[in-house]
Amino acid sequence: MNTSTSQSLFENAQKYIPGGVNSPVRAFRAVGGSPIFIKSAKGPYIYDEDGNEYIELINSWGPMILGHANELIQKAVSDAIQHSFSFGAPTRREVEVAERIVGMVPSIEKVRMVNSGTEATMSAIRVARGFTGRDKIIKFEGCYHGHGDSFLIAAGSGAATFGTPDSPGVTSGVANDTLTAPFNDLEAVQQLVDANRNKIAALILEPVVGNMGCVLPAEGFLQGLRRICDEEGIVLILDEVMTGFRLSKGGAQERFGITPDLTTLGKIIGGGMPVGAYGGRAEIMNWVSPAGPVYQAGTLSGNPIAMAAGLTMLDYLNEHPEVYAQLEDSGEKLADGFTKSMQKLGLNYTLNQIGSMYTLFFTNQQVTDFPSAKTSDLVLFGKYFHAMLNKGIYLGPSQFESMFLSTALTDRHLDLIIQANEESLKEILSI
Repeated sequence: MNTSTSQSLFENAQKYIPGGVNSPVRAFRAVGGSPIFIKSAKGPYIYDEDGNEYIELINSWGPMILGHANELIQKAVSDAIQHSFSFGAPTRREVEVAERIVGMVPSIEKVRMVNSGTEATMSAIRVARGFTGRDKIIKFEGCYHGHGDSFLIAAGSGAATFGTPDSPGVTSGVANDTLTAPFNDLEAVQQLVDANRNKIAALILEPVVGNMGCVLPAEGFLQGLRRICDEEGIVLILDEVMTGFRLSKGGAQERFGITPDLTTLGKIIGGGMPVGAYGGRAEIMNWVSPAGPVYQAGTLSGNPIAMAAGLTMLDYLNEHPEVYAQLEDSGEKLADGFTKSMQKLGLNYTLNQIGSMYTLFFTNQQVTDFPSAKTSDLVLFGKYFHAMLNKGIYLGPSQFESMFLSTALTDRHLDLIIQANEESLKEILSI
């Protein structure tokens, strides 16, 4: 496979862009080699600058649920562009998108548009602090909520200890207000709450984690968090930037029967355009300026191009429930194929899958949290990544990422992925 153009572009990019990329995971640091520069995409395929074709399982980290360059979304964007690109003033589609979100996610009574998932999570935390009059938050090790200071905190030495900054530039003061618990550990959460009575404003988590690989909540975990938050007056925030409108029409919260106080959204509600949102109980959302005293603003929030794409996407998902049946079938077929291949090869790696999200972990341990995810063989994953890439399958370049399926994947595509997976495992393990 010739990738000389991508290599040349990366060498040039490093002269002008930190690390040569505008988001760290794109640099291929976790898997080795140089990143592939993408030129175009259509349906289940992406094409690089050297003309190579790949079936890809990133889908822009989730939003391309209908596949790349979907004709309906393309037309919506094209039509919207005719009326200019941004106004910095209210538009009809902002209201229509908000109405769709409220109609599709029962826990959301009011919603505010922003420009990214990071903005959504940062804003939701601020509102929770303003609403409760408290400063501290609880997050979970391995959950990613964007690059806001409050979220770049590593776990301390015990469940009731303060976190420490995980990145230069994050102050110790911010770290002192961020408490970190292991995912799927209710007892640890209760210990944090007991040690910080009447000080915790919010608890935030990905209901299905996508940023330590795909990790599912244990039975009763989400319900236990809801109970703790109710008892302590803590705002429960579900970060559904990845799972919202992907795992079901009402997101992971609908699938698992959990009602948060606030929800953060992104990805799919922009149809591939940059967008985010946060919403929830009207009682809390009415604290947001100009209705209330908690300030949050953005010139490009509710951008008319993003709203046109998002409205088209949400309307399609709302009117075509068969999308979710297809995604469930695709996810189950892929998981079944991978499992059979591992059994055939005498392997016992861990495959976590729910609906259209999955991760193959190169560990024999069950993966339920970040420590168990970190038992994966990262060197072996790097070899697997490149073996799959050479067979025309483009994966996320990190063991600690979920893959995302789209409705553009047919049974033939799934068969090709399953075959490439088996051949790649045999190749890297010399079976």
